[in-house]
Amino acid sequence: MKPCAIVLLNYNGEGILPSFLPSVLEYSRYELWMIDNASTDGSLTYVKENFPKLPLISLDRNYGFTGGYNLGLEQLKGQYEYLILLNTDVEVTPGWDQSLVDFLANHPDYAAVQPKILSWKDRAYFDYAGAGGGFVDVWGYPYCRGRIWNHLEQDSGQYDDTLQVDWASGACLAMKATDFYTHRGFDASFFAHMEEIDLCWRLRKSGRKIGYLGSAVVYHQGGATLDRASAQKLYLNCRNSLSMLYKNVGVLRFAAIFLAKGFFEGLAAINYLSKGEGQFAKAILRAYGDFLGSKKVKSAPAGTNLPEVGGSGPVGVIFLYFLLLGKRKFTNL
Repeated sequence: MKPCAIVLLNYNGEGILPSFLPSVLEYSRYELWMIDNASTDGSLTYVKENFPKLPLISLDRNYGFTGGYNLGLEQLKGQYEYLILLNTDVEVTPGWDQSLVDFLANHPDYAAVQPKILSWKDRAYFDYAGAGGGFVDVWGYPYCRGRIWNHLEQDSGQYDDTLQVDWASGACLAMKATDFYTHRGFDASFFAHMEEIDLCWRLRKSGRKIGYLGSAVVYHQGGATLDRASAQKLYLNCRNSLSMLYKNVGVLRFAAIFLAKGFFEGLAAINYLSKGEGQFAKAILRAYGDFLGSKKVKSAPAGTNLPEVGGSGPVGVIFLYFLLLGKRKFTNL
């Protein structure tokens, strides 16, 4: 079995691949693969002309982040001990992949680990996706060291440590391959967003740990697929958050969270309407409607027989700290 595969998932990446793929090829020790979600632009032509030796797995349509990785990685099953999933808009640094693999090899109780993720656009600041390691609050809302809600901290070395966290970012996610396949990868129904948090939650429920390694650094552009101000992203985040909670917490806890989230996210929808941003209000309502009408709700009980986890960070409800108490930094929580 080979040690590690670095796997990029591409969909219409013609505009970003020239900026990021060269650094991955230059600074990576392990084998590189690309999965393509039936791109319709010139990204595959760019790859074939400039990097003809790069192995390519072509899918017949766009299956999203979740389905694309699940289907592509199934073709690599049994070939590698470790997998590193890397966004196509990430610039890496020397030794990044070796550091992540060494961490997993030296910590067999850990299933996954992420590096420190800084902003590619402004390298003095953390990136939105993952930053200095991710946590979830008691309602399942994700936040990070270096990123509370939409506030990004400047990097001054405050998170150059190694830490056990709740979730590792899908922008750069190193995993023990057997853990990924044993837990059937990502939930394909998510399509995109929240899927890595759900997978890490399931891994932690099985007794595995998730890590953050601050000595390894990458730079993430972010927003290459969906802008953070996108109504579609809001829809996916709301719907997938409900699905994630429904699968991973008990019936009573889910019912309480559902009512609380529904109340506050309903207020958010009203606020969007008052500002003339009806598309965002519709996104929230559609997320709740689609969740309630999904086969997952009709066929599967909330929670499992495994112990519940979640809300292990230093706060109860993150947006209350952010909005009411003005806490903008992780160190202030």
